[in-house]
Amino acid sequence: MHDAPRSDGSTSARVIPDLLRERAAMHPDQTYLGCEDHSFTYAEIDARTDRLAAGLAAQGVAPGDRVAVISANRMEMLELFFACAKAGAAMVPLNVFLKGEFLRYQLRDSRAQTLIVDGPGMESIVELIDELPDLRRIVTLDDPADAAFPSMPFDALASSNAAVPSPALEPSSLMSILYTSGTTGMPKGCMLPHGWYMNGSRVSSEMMEYRTDDVLFTALPLFHAWAQGIVMGALVHHLTAWVDPIFSVTRLLDRFIETNASVFTGVGAMGMAMLAAPPSDRDRAHRVRAALMIPFTPDQQAMFLERFGAVVLSQLYGQTECGAITYARLSEERPLGSIGRPAPYLDVRLHDDDDHDVPTGSVGEIVVRPRVPHALYLGYWDKPAATVEAWKNLWHHTGDYGRADENGFITFVDRKKDALRRRGENVSSQELERAIITHPAIAEAAVIGVPSPMTEDDIKACVVLVEGASVAPEELFSFFKEALPYFAIPRYVEVVDELPKNATLRVMKHLLREKGVTEKTWDLEAMGFGVGRDARRS
Repeated sequence: MHDAPRSDGSTSARVIPDLLRERAAMHPDQTYLGCEDHSFTYAEIDARTDRLAAGLAAQGVAPGDRVAVISANRMEMLELFFACAKAGAAMVPLNVFLKGEFLRYQLRDSRAQTLIVDGPGMESIVELIDELPDLRRIVTLDDPADAAFPSMPFDALASSNAAVPSPALEPSSLMSILYTSGTTGMPKGCMLPHGWYMNGSRVSSEMMEYRTDDVLFTALPLFHAWAQGIVMGALVHHLTAWVDPIFSVTRLLDRFIETNASVFTGVGAMGMAMLAAPPSDRDRAHRVRAALMIPFTPDQQAMFLERFGAVVLSQLYGQTECGAITYARLSEERPLGSIGRPAPYLDVRLHDDDDHDVPTGSVGEIVVRPRVPHALYLGYWDKPAATVEAWKNLWHHTGDYGRADENGFITFVDRKKDALRRRGENVSSQELERAIITHPAIAEAAVIGVPSPMTEDDIKACVVLVEGASVAPEELFSFFKEALPYFAIPRYVEVVDELPKNATLRVMKHLLREKGVTEKTWDLEAMGFGVGRDARRS
């Protein structure tokens, strides 16, 4: 029998620095955070981040300033999370894979005055420095090579003897700016307050059913809200968290054993890599009892439980703007394909285009309002028009379609911008993609709508073939006729080497839409493979 972790009702803290200080007073010698070969107790993290916050303030970082960070997961990243909060500054962790114009856009958009970089991060910004008029200082985590801009070492900040800043913080105070994934357009900076982190972390125990002896483990990047949620989940629930620098399937089981991990958080691709690895005597030599991985099919969940002894939860839906919007509990029965039920601190509805509730079982856009103060984002950084558009009629519009059953479980249907209407019928791009990849030669597929000379949409499928496979237009069309309703058969098909994806492996369909129909695209209708209504039953 394992006890649940202590209720968050044991704290009076309303902002993150105060919560860390409370935990340091309650559990000074308990390990709180680990990364790679280093770990620190609650008291050590509190003291170290006090010095780092003092160092930031001494260098001129003021409340409300933006501190951009380009670094792989490391202990300094974890310390910066709290030090920026203690200084009243907004941490802006950027995707480490951004380069060129993509990186320039987010650095200029955030108007960061301070930039903290690791070695590869320094290399990526050297040619951009002259185009960043707001930048005042660069801090290097590693020794810079031929730095084109005056910089200072991180250790100088971390060893400061200056006074610890004490800005006036509220749950509504800006804690961070996290950029959206950019799957539907240019990324937007979500302004996240302290309340967003405090409220969102309370549900993690309910979802994963934490126990008092749990050790949380992830290798997700700290520029993503999901990994930050692990750090906050441990803090809220008096637990220990390990954040590894990278995911390594060959080292993962060893890391579980070394860190005493019991709850693992990752993405579905990580779980699939674990299942594809050769069986090992370490498969059950760890204490991991539960894993959160999305997407992960019911069959994969069963295989994972059988081999590694851990129950997998994959019923979760969220956005950077709102955190976890819906989820299921680890031990409850949940419909296959469901994304769970609404989080208790959010009012979640399904609306039509006029923002009226749709009937149970009907498809509507998922919209959200907070039930408690400061649970959602403050808006999009420097984009008031986009904020107003997202908050039409005082509901945050997710841009996603869902369908609810009589028990309140919601099923994700499609991105609103990805939903298609063809020949008088609605077509789910996600359902169509799942059908297309059942062809043995196709490894991945992304479906988009392209302009039609008639009305509504024409459908284009971008497909990645299995290594060494090939497919001819006539073969693919015959498969489509057998597997798809007539109105969902793509007119256009393009075989591509890879699909453009963001850091969380979501396909950036806006880039595919920008390309449209190219010279490499097959037009099946022009090739004589069109299908009319008279063939819809054949």
